[in-house]
Amino acid sequence: MSTAINETTKTGQVSDSAAEVYENFFVPALFADWAPRICDAARLSPGERLLDVACGTGLVAREAKSRLGDTGAVTGLDCNDGMLAVAARLAPDIDWKSGVAEDIPFADARFDVVTCQFALMFFDDREKALQEMWRVLRPGGRLVVATWDSLAHSPGYDAMAALLERLFGEKIASALHAPYNLGDCDELIQIFKDAGISDPVIRTRPGLARFPDIEGWVYTDIKGWTLSESINEAQYQRLLGEAKRHLARFTTEDGRVEFSAPAHLVIAEKKES
Repeated sequence: MSTAINETTKTGQVSDSAAEVYENFFVPALFADWAPRICDAARLSPGERLLDVACGTGLVAREAKSRLGDTGAVTGLDCNDGMLAVAARLAPDIDWKSGVAEDIPFADARFDVVTCQFALMFFDDREKALQEMWRVLRPGGRLVVATWDSLAHSPGYDAMAALLERLFGEKIASALHAPYNLGDCDELIQIFKDAGISDPVIRTRPGLARFPDIEGWVYTDIKGWTLSESINEAQYQRLLGEAKRHLARFTTEDGRVEFSAPAHLVIAEKKES
């Protein structure tokens, strides 16, 4: 079991059923606020061509399509078939492609904008993935990549990770550490520079995680993430009981869960030749 946990933690991949939970629960809880911010940072114009790398269920791609309209073209790329199936069902008018970020299956300078939301931390070769995004971007085009700030700045998930480690050990808890492993701005910007991306700029923005209640939070984190096939039902019920006792400080008076979840937007413009 530990090998499987380690592999899914590193890649961030989920099962087909988890992809549905991801769209229905994770997207409104964590990601919905960021798609408009990413598209704002990308400064989209009518008629442009956008590639969303590691698109997941297509949140950023759908937001971009709503802004670019019929004159623009949006492509979503992901290596997870379950995510792509959900994306295609929700937005059949977008071009969905299977592929990995380290080997993007498009010609040089194909796109005006390339985006990547909360996936860089999971790539096998981050530098190569960024080089590929830069390669398919035309001169004058814009790259926008979002990563989470450090775990220490997201107190709810810091506490959830600590609870998972206490109950089930470090390997299980590592699934919640993985999304936050590019929170250090100096390390993050160096990856872009090593990839040959000119003048990247980091803009750190506040964010808020929202869940309907503790039970919804636990359900989302376990059933919609890499732990969906690593924690059995008895463990799940134990976690739920402990969470209700030990994570209650993140609930509002009416029982909703809210806590800070800031992120970094790394923005770069490819200079004209």
